[in-house]
Amino acid sequence: MNKFSIKKQISTLYASTVLGRLSLTGAWVAILAARGYSLAEIGFAETVFHAASLIFEIPSGVLADVFGRKKMLIMSSLMTLTGNLIMIFSFNFPMICLAFVFHAMGYNFESGSGDALAYDSMKSVGVEEKYDRFASNQFVIYRICNGLSTMCAGLALHIGYRLAYSTDIVIGIFQLLMLSSLVEVTIEETKTKEEAISGLQMIKDELKKCVIESVAFLRTSKSALLIMLCNSLVGAGDILLLFFLQDKLLLADMPKWALGFALLFMELGGVLGAKIILLFKNMRYRLVFFITGALVVSAILVEHTGILWLMTLGGFVAAMSDDALQLRSTTMLQQLIPSEQRATLISVDSFMFSMIMIVLSPIAGLFFTVW
Repeated sequence: MNKFSIKKQISTLYASTVLGRLSLTGAWVAILAARGYSLAEIGFAETVFHAASLIFEIPSGVLADVFGRKKMLIMSSLMTLTGNLIMIFSFNFPMICLAFVFHAMGYNFESGSGDALAYDSMKSVGVEEKYDRFASNQFVIYRICNGLSTMCAGLALHIGYRLAYSTDIVIGIFQLLMLSSLVEVTIEETKTKEEAISGLQMIKDELKKCVIESVAFLRTSKSALLIMLCNSLVGAGDILLLFFLQDKLLLADMPKWALGFALLFMELGGVLGAKIILLFKNMRYRLVFFITGALVVSAILVEHTGILWLMTLGGFVAAMSDDALQLRSTTMLQQLIPSEQRATLISVDSFMFSMIMIVLSPIAGLFFTVW
């Protein structure tokens, strides 16, 4: 294993997350709506995203475990850049859907890889107990950057989607440079796969073995499977609510200049949730799930009141609940999952989330259109 500074490694992961989340197109629902697409079409595009994610999620996790997490993070950035490029030149709905496929692959190659690299980097120097703090900070970065991105909704609508996505490409290039400075980490107890694999057949065998071992682990660890399901259900409710609030707030007569600030406020709910949950480390997971799940359902219900401040508060509460449960879920899964299968099994978590989103996205699109 290469020598490296754990502080520099973690700082680089933080910085790449910032660059990966900063965007002028964070309010993509509002952007597509401004281009004339209906909420039903937007819901279908979201379904395409998760259908693609369903196909590529687990293979991407396996590839991360076989070839290295750093390579998959770089691949993630390249896929996102490609998706943004397609968006710039898109002139019909099929091209929008194609861009979503590449964005899904960008999400797939990133999901699990960064977390797995961080955990194994910490484990290699004996400080893995600090992982929950890293995960909490990552959620804070996600929410703040997503909030800043959605706050640019008015600017993106003003300058047009082509210039907005062009700006995202420039940011993505800087992220690629940042990712190239990461150090790949292999825990001693795991197989040195790069040395073991030589030739196409051996690669296929290794991929097959990773999947079989992961499935076998999930069969014997019902708790890990249940955590993934609970986390996906609450996360899907929150994400769909925040997506469609981008358009529903405007329909409820919120000024365009205020939309970005409202979306930022809602994202900050996730920051609060990621910090609050650290104060309840001894609370049983089942109780955390029921509380956060109930809060997300309540937030969805108040969206239909048409009262701007109440709808915005509902989005804040949903984001807070989602990140609180996600942080608890991620920390527990990292402790349950073997190191050599970590990226693969975290990808199974995302795979389950995609299945739920495929079902709920078109339903939510029609539901919010009717209401």
